[in-house]
Amino acid sequence: MATIPLTDPAPTKSGRWHPFGLGFRPFFLLAALAGVVLILLWLWLRHQGFHIAHSGSVGWHGHEMLFGYSTAVIAGFLLTAVRNWTGHQTLNGLPLALLALLWLTARILPWVSQVPSVLVAVTDLLFLPLLALSLIRPLWSGANPVNRVFLPLLLAMAAANALVHAQALGLLADGAVRGTAAMLDLVILLLVMVGGRVIPFFTEKAVTGARPRRYRWVETGGIALLVLLALTHAAGHFPVVEGTLFLGLGALQAVRIAGWHHPGIWRRPILWVLFTGYGWIIAGLWLSGIAALDAFPRTLAIHALTIGGIGVMTLGMMARVALGHTGRLLESAPATNVAFVVINLAVVARVAGPWAFPRYYDHWVDLSGGLWILAFALLAVVYTPILMKPRVDGRAN
Repeated sequence: MATIPLTDPAPTKSGRWHPFGLGFRPFFLLAALAGVVLILLWLWLRHQGFHIAHSGSVGWHGHEMLFGYSTAVIAGFLLTAVRNWTGHQTLNGLPLALLALLWLTARILPWVSQVPSVLVAVTDLLFLPLLALSLIRPLWSGANPVNRVFLPLLLAMAAANALVHAQALGLLADGAVRGTAAMLDLVILLLVMVGGRVIPFFTEKAVTGARPRRYRWVETGGIALLVLLALTHAAGHFPVVEGTLFLGLGALQAVRIAGWHHPGIWRRPILWVLFTGYGWIIAGLWLSGIAALDAFPRTLAIHALTIGGIGVMTLGMMARVALGHTGRLLESAPATNVAFVVINLAVVARVAGPWAFPRYYDHWVDLSGGLWILAFALLAVVYTPILMKPRVDGRAN
């Protein structure tokens, strides 16, 4: 897979800036706002006992964080990175605006009781295949065929979403559990793939003396085990197999991140947030392995992966990518640094708190939700102007 450059490789100043000129602008903004709104709504649903029109509060929450928030970050990242990898323009202008509108519509429709459930499902299911379709031409025009792996990955995510909607439509009894578990595996797979490129690369460029090490057997083994895990979850529930895969994956990723580490990263918040996010993936994998063997609460292990692995890493990646692609210095603002700390505290509150003091479970959930909201509110305040304004170096997009 090609290394992801820090900035747009095209040196040209030609062209006109457009708020929909490149995918990171609308989708990172939508993701930041969704990080606030989706958790606010979920906390309200928990306390009010209210059910939205087309799903229960718990099912809606899990679905929206994986197929809503996460896919917005994925879309923004891929539509930006693929242009860098291939040198070919990805979706922009009106088509990009329409894709963003489709994503937003899919978030709103479940709340409208008058809308048929089939229309809700179709609207949501269209997003990932259309994103994949938009990437076919630039990826096939690029020189590195390895980058095309993202196309089947996006289609596998769409299939996982179809399982969830199949249960909502009464077509499949356990589709939501299987589809949600498969989607979590696929998102972690994508983060592991992308993290393996950007984290060592960013570290080597930003920290003097850093020489990240990579091991081919770790890279190959990790991807293979993640694919096996996703297939296992899609097929059913096999505790011993799941536990073994989770524990093995955690061990491989621990070896991987140890090879990237340099003490200098802890002086750069925009770097250490990526390392802590990857560390939560490792912790979540180990805890999931223990949970599969009924030795740890499964929901806490899941939240180590979701709030920690997905939440921390995507918040850090959005902060880093947006700076690079708007021509700014690669230094995070003080408010963004606070967000990095707060999002990690949200993981601790959601995972360690209920485990150590289970009688206060609801309070820990509320605290974690509040910390998550604060982190993404800070991100939105800092980055809305960055995402909405032209590049500071005068170049297009």
